[in-house]
Amino acid sequence: MRLLGPLAAALAVVAVLGLLVPLVPGAAAAPSAAPVTTPLVGNVSGPSVLPTSSNGTFYLNVSGGPAVLAGDFVGAINWTANLSGPNTTGVSVSPKNGSVTNSTTQPVALVLSTGASTETVTLTVKATSTLAKQNATANFSATFRIVPAYTVRATLVAGLNSGILPFNVTVALDGKVVTTLTIPALSPGTPYGIVYRYPSTGLGSGYHTITLAIADAHGLVTFSNGKTVESTTFYVAPAAPNNTVWYVAGVIAFFGVLFIYATRGAARRRGSTRR
Repeated sequence: MRLLGPLAAALAVVAVLGLLVPLVPGAAAAPSAAPVTTPLVGNVSGPSVLPTSSNGTFYLNVSGGPAVLAGDFVGAINWTANLSGPNTTGVSVSPKNGSVTNSTTQPVALVLSTGASTETVTLTVKATSTLAKQNATANFSATFRIVPAYTVRATLVAGLNSGILPFNVTVALDGKVVTTLTIPALSPGTPYGIVYRYPSTGLGSGYHTITLAIADAHGLVTFSNGKTVESTTFYVAPAAPNNTVWYVAGVIAFFGVLFIYATRGAARRRGSTRR
């Protein structure tokens, strides 16, 4: 059946208005955009070499992922630390896990304790950034070598009539300061033993001197011999010569002689047969 002209026009207008209703502001709520988060980033930094039976500090920096919006922490970042290597017996990290919940948090300090084995070890930290049901995970790692160490021991003694607040002892190798040891408060007349282990890598052959010097103690603390400076000298032997090339050359020459000898013998035997 054909519709009359005016009625058809009216229905067409209604149909068009029906299509336009969703486009009118306020007619229907537009879906909200998902919040934009930054990538989960970070790193683990620390010494590349540690001496055996000693401690070293590494630092974890981590931020981003769903837990951070517009530079502010709105969730949490949890992390777990693990060690891998040929033999991690005696090697440990502390703490083994934790969390970051504040954008102003300082880098997380991870204390590594080494054992008696010399090897290469990797410290890996797995971090997970979460907010509600959103999460992002990333691994950050640092590799270091455990090497033999030269050990220096000394005993400090505070004066009989004076205690002293915490102070420092500087450690120098061949006149160059390599580290500073923090000594706790000492009671009058109480001995305190210190141990310093210097990694052996990178030292040239010859004699070297490690010097311990008491700083900021104002003469109230000395070593057991009454001095404020203590030194010890040790010798590093030169590397053994690499004779591999000469060994190979000798083996080649030896077999060359055998070959010549065998060739000449065979020639003599062929000559005697012709007769």
